[in-house]
Amino acid sequence: METFESVVHYEVADGIATITLDSPANRNALSRALVNGLDQGLRAAEADDGVRVVLIQSSGKVFCSGADLSEALTEGMEAGARRIVELQRFIVTMSKAVVTKNLGAVRAGGIGIIASADVAIAAEDSTFALTEVKLGLAAAIISLTVHHRMNPRAAALTTLGGETFTGTQAAAYGLVTEAVPADQLDARTAEVCASLATGAAQGIRESKRILNRELVERIDAHGEDMATLSARLFASDEAREAMTAFLSRGR
Repeated sequence: METFESVVHYEVADGIATITLDSPANRNALSRALVNGLDQGLRAAEADDGVRVVLIQSSGKVFCSGADLSEALTEGMEAGARRIVELQRFIVTMSKAVVTKNLGAVRAGGIGIIASADVAIAAEDSTFALTEVKLGLAAAIISLTVHHRMNPRAAALTTLGGETFTGTQAAAYGLVTEAVPADQLDARTAEVCASLATGAAQGIRESKRILNRELVERIDAHGEDMATLSARLFASDEAREAMTAFLSRGR
C-alpha cells in the first residue's frame, strides 16, 4: 500500500485502484493535504495501464466533511476553490471508471467528489447535507457536478435548505447511483467494481467521454466563475463570523 500526503492510501488489485481517505482528525475535510493526496492517487491510477476502475472510499464512517474551515479562515479559498474545481474535472475526464462508496456522512464540498464519480454507492442510512447555506456560503464550485446529477427540484430543496438527507433519498434525487443496506455496502460495491473492471480500456475511456461530454462543458464554462464566487463568499464578514462560531462549537 502506498500513502500520499500521509492522509490518503492507495493500492491496486485485480484492475481496481482503491483510494482511501484517512484524515480522521478533521473528518476527512478537504484540506490542502487531503486534496493533494487524492489528486496524487487519481493520477497514479490514470497512469497505470493495468487499472480499469478507481474506488474512492474512507477509512471511517465520515466520507468527507467538506471544506477545511480552519484553513479557509487563515488562508482564504482563492487557491483552494480552483483546486477543487480541477479535482472534479480530473475525476470526470479520467479514462478510468470512478466509483465512490460511502458508509456514513458526506457534507458540502465532499458531495462534489461523489457527484464527480461515474458510479456512487451509498448506505441507505448514510447522510448528506449541502450545509453551505447555513454559513453564508453557497454550493458554488460543487454545483458544477452536484446540480448536474440531481433533479432540479431536489437540488433546490437541498441547496436552499441545507438539511440532512439520507442515502436512500440521495438515490431518489439522482445524486448517487444506488443505496443499499449498510451491511451490504462492501459486497455490492465490490460487485460493481468487478463488473466495471471487465471493460476494455478503450471501451471505458470512450464510453466515459460520451457520457460526460456535457458535464465537462459545464465545468469549463462555469468553473472559473464558481471558484471566484466561492472565494468571495468565504472571505465575506458574514461567512467568516459563521465559520468561526461553527468551529468554536466543535471544540
